[in-house]
Amino acid sequence: MSRFFKAGSDSESETESSEDDEIIQQRPSAAPVQSRTFQFSDDEDDSRRIVRSAKDKRFDEMTNIIQQMKNHKQIKDMANVLNDFEALIKAADKAKKVIQEEGVPRFFIRCLFDLEEYANECWEDKEWRKSISKNNSKSFTSLRQKLKKYIREKYEKEVNDYKENPDQGDDDKRDETPAPQDEESEDEVDTSVKAPVKPKLPAPPVIKKQLPKSMDDDDDDDDDIDWDSSDDSVESDIDDEQFDTGKLTAEYFLKKSDSGTSKKEKKRKEPKQMKLEETDEEGDWEEVKGGAPLIMERPKMFGKDQEINVDAVLKKLYEITSARGKKGTDRNEQIELLKELREIAETNNLGLGIDVKLYFNIIGAIFDYNPNTLTSMRNDVWESCLSYLQTLLNILIDHPEVNVGEHIKEDDENLTEAPLYVRGCFLTLVEKMDEEFTKMLQSCDAHSTEYVERLQDERQVCDILEKTLRYLEIKGTTLEISRIYLKRIEHLYYKFDTSCVYTGDNEPKKEGTSEQTMDKLCKFLYTSETPDRLRTRAILCHIYHHALHNRWFQARDLMLMSHLQDNIGHSDIPTQLLYNRTLVQLGLCAFRQGNIRDAHNALVDIQSSNRAKELLAQGLLPNRQNERTPEQEKIEKRRLFPYHMHINLELLECVYLVSAMLLEIPFMAAHEMDVRRRMISKNFHHVMKMSERQTLIGPPESMREHVVAASKSMKTGDWKACKNFIINDKMNAKVWDLFFQPDKVRDMITVKIQEESLRTYLFTYSNVYDTLSLHTLAEMFELDMSVVHRIISKMIINEELMASLAEPTQTVIMHRTEPSRLQSLALQLSDKFLTLVENNERILEVKQGIYPFQNKRDRNDRQPGTSAAFQHHTQGEGYGPPTSKSVTNNQHWNRRNNKNYSRESRNY
Repeated sequence: MSRFFKAGSDSESETESSEDDEIIQQRPSAAPVQSRTFQFSDDEDDSRRIVRSAKDKRFDEMTNIIQQMKNHKQIKDMANVLNDFEALIKAADKAKKVIQEEGVPRFFIRCLFDLEEYANECWEDKEWRKSISKNNSKSFTSLRQKLKKYIREKYEKEVNDYKENPDQGDDDKRDETPAPQDEESEDEVDTSVKAPVKPKLPAPPVIKKQLPKSMDDDDDDDDDIDWDSSDDSVESDIDDEQFDTGKLTAEYFLKKSDSGTSKKEKKRKEPKQMKLEETDEEGDWEEVKGGAPLIMERPKMFGKDQEINVDAVLKKLYEITSARGKKGTDRNEQIELLKELREIAETNNLGLGIDVKLYFNIIGAIFDYNPNTLTSMRNDVWESCLSYLQTLLNILIDHPEVNVGEHIKEDDENLTEAPLYVRGCFLTLVEKMDEEFTKMLQSCDAHSTEYVERLQDERQVCDILEKTLRYLEIKGTTLEISRIYLKRIEHLYYKFDTSCVYTGDNEPKKEGTSEQTMDKLCKFLYTSETPDRLRTRAILCHIYHHALHNRWFQARDLMLMSHLQDNIGHSDIPTQLLYNRTLVQLGLCAFRQGNIRDAHNALVDIQSSNRAKELLAQGLLPNRQNERTPEQEKIEKRRLFPYHMHINLELLECVYLVSAMLLEIPFMAAHEMDVRRRMISKNFHHVMKMSERQTLIGPPESMREHVVAASKSMKTGDWKACKNFIINDKMNAKVWDLFFQPDKVRDMITVKIQEESLRTYLFTYSNVYDTLSLHTLAEMFELDMSVVHRIISKMIINEELMASLAEPTQTVIMHRTEPSRLQSLALQLSDKFLTLVENNERILEVKQGIYPFQNKRDRNDRQPGTSAAFQHHTQGEGYGPPTSKSVTNNQHWNRRNNKNYSRESRNY
């Protein structure tokens, strides 16, 4: 019976419970069983009656809500946490009178502080916020807002005081006593805010519970405790206070049902509770999470008298590397063991072969140190990796007798006598190093000093690549040489070299420039038997380098001869991203050289989709409507280029819009009355329409607004206003000063604006003039006579302008062949009527391989609702009723033609 009921003779628990505010009617100790069994009946007079104060009632209610909130916070159930918080507010409002009399309880202020800290931690966890459900997300947002408002309005001072002095608590026992229905919440007990209280659990029973049975008889001080009567005697002592206060509810007995839990769990919990209580008594204790730390000694490498030779070192190396990848293996310890093993081998002069093999294993262990492939190395690990790579590379270069490679089997290794053969691929380590360098740059903030510090390591990385290139040119295979050549190209192609930009046609080439290096490396990949992917990437990098240095014709010819645009869709995604970057750089090069149409054609595919950032791998657009999963987003982030390789997107858009303006505005002026006028640039038309929809148009501020204002000025032939909108201080700082030789680019843009404004003026106002003087046009647009003569002659030859040139008088004579506005509208009306007639004729014809009517007899004898051709097709020569198939087909075509007819009627 002691498993469920307390003994009536337990006087210590009675005296402790008498200190509470509750008044209890005690039953005689002679019949303890009957007094316990009648606790569940409300009709019996012998039941225990409890008179509780208002303070205990209200504060117990708040304590229970706080305990529920802790459980929901552990599983991050934000909906229930929000409900608990709202219930806690209501309970605090009910206890308003008690709080005014007794003061704000410490446990309530601590709950608000903990909840605020918990909400801030959850808000900083971006990965968790992306993965939660919509309901949890809404509840979490509401919780943060309500909590912040509630603290600010009512308890801001108390919470701030608690932040400053969290250790200064009160004597409220609710803060220190864990809720009886949830033993697992003991881990969250804050020992720093407890008042020093005499522990309720005596130390000997707890220690007795943990000792094995063979040691129970040795303790003479605990003979009065019946250990065999119940396995839960310790838990019965814990609940002594609750039993005496009369809180015998169903939860009390349900709690005892948890006694079936394993003894291992109790052993983990009970020592922790003792540790917390000792913390209260002595302030020097420190809480140890997860039990006592296990002090493990590093295993000794070799015995005291053991002979250290190559075989012993290899055996120890095999023991260390066999634990690689296993669960629970400390990667940092593995690296340290390998370093210690190499020092032992170097101390005993075991030779160069074993030293090289240990270097390979150390570098491999360093690369395996970070198990997550999405995150980068730590800075100290990265620096040690570079150091070991440099050392190993110097050994391989200085000692040609050491042969390394993947083709060498472990059984064929020779580590003692020259020539030495060691299994391992140094090129693979170099490629991994390059990938880690890219990941480190991706993980850094591009505008921080950390990015600049990490970018300084590129000099060391390029030095390793250059040395590896020279080493493999001597001892490597063709495939290995091609791989290291491509790595060297990828670190060189995007870097601008002023010595490679030539101003004159006959300027001699300088020695040792990046142009010659790129030409040498790429031509080797073109001519050797390398995989298609390596050759494709080499061609794209070569084109990019040509375009970056204004070698337009070489870049264009190489792009056209390679036919990459035909099969680039079958390449891998990184190669497609490199193709997009190359195409964009080709368009910028064409613009700098004054080839406006080529520049527009190169940039239109990238800019028309409004996804230039994503297509150039310079960032990700916001994920709308679940376009990609979190896994896909992580993969796409790994494909992003580092910030120092980015192309300025604002400059790119400006170049595209200016090119579209120079092409589109004259074309619109020439085909103003053409209904079927096609659009050269849809994106440019969209920008113009968005500007026209604005109710109030002020001075341009952004780059796009400057281009729109310039386009409107060009429509009227005002080239000076157009030029001032395109070239000014604001546009120079944003766009034009970013070019190499910006003055040359600005002069080219000015000339293009003058020429296209002249063409637009002639298209717009040619019907007003009978003759035009070339001198007047040259003065109006500040162009040379020869340039004006060339532009007008070309327009006449292309039949864009119906006029002729009078050479003696230097005038342009208009021929008046262009239709007037009324004539143009009449032509449009005739086109509409012609379309209607064609649609009506199609109703009487048969589509898709069915023959038309052959004679009058077919027209007269066909069945209503079907054509004779359908009847012949479905019934042969007979003229019986049509089949369902013929009727269906005929109705289909009738509906289709009627729809066309109705659409044309609406247009008319």
